[in-house]
Amino acid sequence: MPDIAPPRTVLDVTGWTCPAPLRDHPRVVMGHGGGGALSAELVEHLFAPAFGGEVLAQLGDSAAVSLGGARLAFSTDSYVVRPLFFPGGCIGDLAVNGTVNDLAMSGAVPAYLSCGFILEEGVEVSVVARIAEAMGAAARAAGVEVATGDTKVVESGHGDGVYINTSGIGLIPEGVDLRPQRVVPGDVVIVSGEIGLHGVAIMSVREGLEFGVDIESDCAGLGGLVRSMLAVTPDLHVLRDPTRGGLAASLNEIAAASGTGVVLHEGRVPVPEAVANACAILGLDPLYVANEGKLVAFVPREHAEAVLEAMRAHPLGRRAAVIGEAVEAHPGMVVARTGLGGTRVVDLPIGEQLPRIC
Repeated sequence: MPDIAPPRTVLDVTGWTCPAPLRDHPRVVMGHGGGGALSAELVEHLFAPAFGGEVLAQLGDSAAVSLGGARLAFSTDSYVVRPLFFPGGCIGDLAVNGTVNDLAMSGAVPAYLSCGFILEEGVEVSVVARIAEAMGAAARAAGVEVATGDTKVVESGHGDGVYINTSGIGLIPEGVDLRPQRVVPGDVVIVSGEIGLHGVAIMSVREGLEFGVDIESDCAGLGGLVRSMLAVTPDLHVLRDPTRGGLAASLNEIAAASGTGVVLHEGRVPVPEAVANACAILGLDPLYVANEGKLVAFVPREHAEAVLEAMRAHPLGRRAAVIGEAVEAHPGMVVARTGLGGTRVVDLPIGEQLPRIC
């Protein structure tokens, strides 16, 4: 292992605890927004019963709806990342790429976004301008238009500088049907590249840490990569972008929704050395660290080789790798085969290892 530069500051972990409340706990905790089991319970036991509806029950990254004879994907997300600027991006391009990617995971071609800014009184206008410029550049790169928006200002001390909400719509091509219920035993699991970069990049600047090398977020729009994959075959079964909760959360969600088991070959998962070293120092598992420019795909075995080749030919998929398969055994559960020949269960995280990463 290479030498690792010592941290510039002493890491204070006293505030990192995340309570694990029961479902009837009377107060919201940070873990409810972490993309893990607490988030799932909040949706399942509070929001879903209150809102109802067959479309919401799909609980995908975006909703697939029919309107006027067209199949549309519709998604919304809010961004509260701290700090606002980080290596490899900022809250602005994150807000565009995050929603574009949610649409792309339905196989849709993203078209239009809305943008809502919640600004804290006292934030510098120049900061808001930099964020808006980054959003515009990310939208143009993704081939989408920010078509409508809103701005609100809250009193000083009642925000964290800038919060952003983006919603998006896109067209789902004919013959594309991406959802976890289509996963069957034998499907091949492919990840589009190295994991853990975004979460570690955020932590490095938030806590003032150095890990011997620069670590940048992988924040990027995945629409072009998805189109390259669908050009090989529209018969992909499901796509997910492993953001909050990381790769482990996405695999668990797919396993639970499909009723299949997932076997993950731990040694095949592409983890950059810098991320592995940082996680070792911080006591984190790279499988649970957030990404903002990666996807995981469940592909019929007969198409897996051609899809993998197409992914590696795209700039955002050069490090794509086969990391596992769907199986009949242990339905709804993800199991990792370790490099030592053993196995371990990869659970859905309770909360989130790194809060406020998006």
